[in-house]
Amino acid sequence: MKSTNPLKALMLATALATVPLVPMAQAQTPLVEMQSLAPLVEAVKPAVVTVRTVGGVDRRTQAIPDEMEEFMERFFGQRRGFPQSPEPRARPQQGVGSGFIIDADGVIVTNNHVVQGADEITVILDDGTEAVAELIGRDTRIDIAVLRIDVDRALPTVTWGPSDDVQVGDWAIAIGNPLGLDGTVTAGIVSARGRDIRSGPYDDYIQVDAAINRGNSGGPLFDVSGRVIGVNTAIISPSGGNIGLGFAIPSEQAQSIVADLLDDGTVERGWIGVAIQPVDRDIADSLGLADPGGALVSDVTPDSPAQAAGLRPGDVILGFNNTPVKDLRDLTRAVAAASVGSDASIEIWRSGAARSLDIRPALLESASAESPNTVLPAGFAEIPELGLTLEATGTDVIIAEAADTAADSGLQSGDRLLSINQTQITGPDAVRSAVADAKAADRESVLLLVEREGARRFVTVELSAA
Repeated sequence: MKSTNPLKALMLATALATVPLVPMAQAQTPLVEMQSLAPLVEAVKPAVVTVRTVGGVDRRTQAIPDEMEEFMERFFGQRRGFPQSPEPRARPQQGVGSGFIIDADGVIVTNNHVVQGADEITVILDDGTEAVAELIGRDTRIDIAVLRIDVDRALPTVTWGPSDDVQVGDWAIAIGNPLGLDGTVTAGIVSARGRDIRSGPYDDYIQVDAAINRGNSGGPLFDVSGRVIGVNTAIISPSGGNIGLGFAIPSEQAQSIVADLLDDGTVERGWIGVAIQPVDRDIADSLGLADPGGALVSDVTPDSPAQAAGLRPGDVILGFNNTPVKDLRDLTRAVAAASVGSDASIEIWRSGAARSLDIRPALLESASAESPNTVLPAGFAEIPELGLTLEATGTDVIIAEAADTAADSGLQSGDRLLSINQTQITGPDAVRSAVADAKAADRESVLLLVEREGARRFVTVELSAA
């Protein structure tokens, strides 16, 4: 019998369509030829853009640690470098990312970290047309930004797809500008749903193995119908290159943020004012819960919606507005998505029995501004002098949110904080202590050592008056 062609067998095994299983010994030719993605790419690629930014200064060229300056003065007779070395010049930072057009009038979606701190934003269309972009709004917590350009013509667009329907194993196609190679198309499968990569309290990423590299940020992730099911945002890689671990913000989450930003340039999120911690097996047993899970209330903020609703320390939150709460992020996402000022229900476990309470979430930003001692979830800490919210995860300290001068310095969610002023970081308290020491010494900035995607670098952050 004639042997099976290995190439045809491979085509059969990787065909996009589902076909009946037939013994290979009986198959002389593939039952279904490989479907090409070319028609899909041709239809959606004109709406994918390159986003180029210029802004701020490269702070890494502007400062060296005070201890190093003292060393230079002691041994070389002057500060800041060797004798007669010129002052380092500030260099403008340049960045490149991706984006996609959702409105023919020039509305473009990208990542916040692509445009963060930019003084100038230029969008390059698929046909090479360049246009200066206006920043409509950005969300630092879920890394979305909205731009608008005006080119005096209707632009090609793409449509949002239903990310809630995406299943592990579905095909996914990424288009963007990796490493400056605009219009690059890669494909793979959805590897996982609901990934928490510790970039912030609202993580709910789609994980894909389609090749995503630096420059893909802000670009679209498509399903096989050409609908946007995600916004490519992050990778995990020891080398900084693709190893098949890419992450996209689900379209359902991104779409609501984009709508808020287009409405008034801001995003409204609910806030109830509780500190929470996980419920493990021991805690569950001690409280009479059949299974671990939920969010244990460890503290309640005074004059908060939680206090008004009657929540107490020791309550276990099992659901919010008919959304089950299995872990902490289930609650933070559900509360954030709740309508501010509208009644909601919260299901709790108290004194060995389940019960339901009525609660009315407040606006997160207003609550934070009015309550400087807002209680964060367990493991989180704010460092207002640096514009940072930190998350302690075991022995690591991760930047959950970077704002103000920290964002301007290039820090972003997910960065791992290793040291401050050359002192190793063991937790948020060590950061607070170092900041206090720097302020007592009348220093205007601190030097942070951070790690991102396996690469380490020093970053100078100015101290605010907070």
